[in-house]
Amino acid sequence: MTPTRTVLLAPDKFKGTLSAAQVVEALRLGIARTAPELQVLSCPIADGGDGTVDAALAAGFTEHSATVTGPTGAPRIARWALQDGVAVLELAETVGLQALPGGMLAPGTASTRGLGELIRAAVSAGAHTVLVGLGGSSSTDAGAGLLQGLGAHLLTEDGTAISGGLNALPTLARADLAPALEALEGVTLIAANDVTNPLLGTEGAAAVYGPQKGLAPHEVETADAALAAAAGILDPSGTHRDRAGAGAAGGTGFGLFLLGARQRSGADAVFELVGVDALLEQVDVVVTGEGKLDEQTLQGKGPAEVARRAQQRGLPVAAVAGAITLSAAQLDDAGIEEAWDLTSLAGSSRLALENGAELLVEVGRSLGAWATEARSVRARTDA
Repeated sequence: MTPTRTVLLAPDKFKGTLSAAQVVEALRLGIARTAPELQVLSCPIADGGDGTVDAALAAGFTEHSATVTGPTGAPRIARWALQDGVAVLELAETVGLQALPGGMLAPGTASTRGLGELIRAAVSAGAHTVLVGLGGSSSTDAGAGLLQGLGAHLLTEDGTAISGGLNALPTLARADLAPALEALEGVTLIAANDVTNPLLGTEGAAAVYGPQKGLAPHEVETADAALAAAAGILDPSGTHRDRAGAGAAGGTGFGLFLLGARQRSGADAVFELVGVDALLEQVDVVVTGEGKLDEQTLQGKGPAEVARRAQQRGLPVAAVAGAITLSAAQLDDAGIEEAWDLTSLAGSSRLALENGAELLVEVGRSLGAWATEARSVRARTDA
């Protein structure tokens, strides 16, 4: 009797259209129609950006929520996940671009205060390890709001608290981080992202990421100067501002470093939490994907990391995406032997976006046939 083959579905979200869990469900449905004999394991993934909390929840974490200060000051409800004292948070839940009222960019006033409040809520609920996924930020405040949300005193010359956002940084005259550090005593803080930018300069937070948050080209130099002035007060020794990752999420990485955080690859950190390696040991073939497979995918994003780890084990990998701009050679080099592109199937990007779930079911039908025949070497090695 032929042994039952096992397929691992480990896609990231299709940003703006389908969550990773929805992608998994559509593919599972299609596979069941053509290859019901296949055993299917699912593991929605993320790489530290939005979707990180959803990945943790899919892995068995419990959902929690707290009311925090949104990027422009209005209260908003933010989710987080908890399991065995480990909390998983997303910056995007509190200060993400999607958290902006009406989607209106606020480059000068968006604050990370809500992230600090969310971390405090997780610690109050018993978290001893807090993983913060950095991605999709609307702010460029060097983590000043984050520090305030945890209790730090950031004061003007006359002793009043500075207001929120980039525009307030030039008014910072002195800082007392002790209350924030005390709030995190005994807590391991992890900044999960793959950004290596420092806080300042031509590769810094304002220059590289400010424009996508609404900074005009002529405003970048002034913004960088404001970040530098704040860093001089918050980090007088200059220990953290030049560290790789300090410029992540508008300088939120810098703020987390001031609190003793260590940085980890977003994909590595999330994969460890959701048990990707253990699942890879149980399967014969692997399916991954995301909204767009492009050059950025190859820079350590989730699908590329899934493929790398599967390739180490001799497992065949297929990918599905809303759009694919990588060449066949690039896909092959990444360890992906088959790939499906929803835009090509639909005939246009508009139709692919509108009919993503239905198209994924159809791809699942093809995946069922592929997974039945794909050759697995099943080499076993450590990741």
